[in-house]
Amino acid sequence: MPAITSLAFLTPGNFDDDDPYSGLEDTLQLFEYGEALGFDGGWIRQRHLEHGVGSAAVFLAAAGQRTRRIELGTAVIPIGYESPFRLAEDLALSDVLSRGRLQPGFSAGVPPHADLMGHLVFDGDWHTYDLSYGRIERLLANLRGDFLGDDDTVIRSPGNVQRPRLQPYSPGLAGRVWYGGGSIRSVRWAGEQGLNLLTGNIVAAEQETFLQSQLRLVREYRQLCAGRVALGRVIVPFDSASRATRERYRAYAASRHERTLAPVEFGGRRMHVGADLVGPSDEILQKLHADPVLAEVSELRLELPYEFVREDYEQILRDTTELIAPELGWKAS
Repeated sequence: MPAITSLAFLTPGNFDDDDPYSGLEDTLQLFEYGEALGFDGGWIRQRHLEHGVGSAAVFLAAAGQRTRRIELGTAVIPIGYESPFRLAEDLALSDVLSRGRLQPGFSAGVPPHADLMGHLVFDGDWHTYDLSYGRIERLLANLRGDFLGDDDTVIRSPGNVQRPRLQPYSPGLAGRVWYGGGSIRSVRWAGEQGLNLLTGNIVAAEQETFLQSQLRLVREYRQLCAGRVALGRVIVPFDSASRATRERYRAYAASRHERTLAPVEFGGRRMHVGADLVGPSDEILQKLHADPVLAEVSELRLELPYEFVREDYEQILRDTTELIAPELGWKAS
């Protein structure tokens, strides 16, 4: 079993409707706390119309000023709502400010809440827009710094004459792009493009079980690409939690258990949902050591539950770094 050499966390960035600042500040402090514990990466979800981060690039620009070492990831930005050029500008600026630590992740297809948001984002009928992989390919071209116009095209600004391209240009950012692949088709595309692969607790039901389906995705990707693969698992150890908190964690897991028993419908597709790993660290470790997908990767990412608060998240991160990750071969940075 390969040792886990990179440990990251993914947090939802929750906040209350009447006090968004406090929730966002809690999330920034969680990034600081995770870095102090030795985590290698902190990732934020991008969510629209919800009590969460609507612009991952903006949030990570702030997180970059509060941290010094950890990678800063987005999981994932629905590319359908984004301008491939304008988003590339925001990501490049955030990457430069973080000194090259950004790890942007994307998804393609019809984005969430399109029936409510489409007319606000697009001019005309959003159903006619290309929401496919092509938008990510255009974004990649921009991040690579491809010049615009002919070889002799220049633009003039005060004190400068230059060939036009994305500014600021951040070398290496295009090579740090990830794709959230949940189906054979999507991981093949990601592998062909040379993108890194994110795979979490929801995958297409293309095999009999969740683990079988996810294992096939990872192996299919590996045949096409030598990029990074980050495996997401909902891991909630409660060794240092209070008795009341333990019971709350157990109730959370119980409320989500049924959806792991058979494929469920997400956006008109049959999907497998992975089981949450909630309990004492020794029980969680038994399950992780038996996980055939974890056995094939070296990067593990904790997917933190939506419903918890910063104190819960800190306890989960602390117990993971002290009791679980070292038993998987990980060493704090």
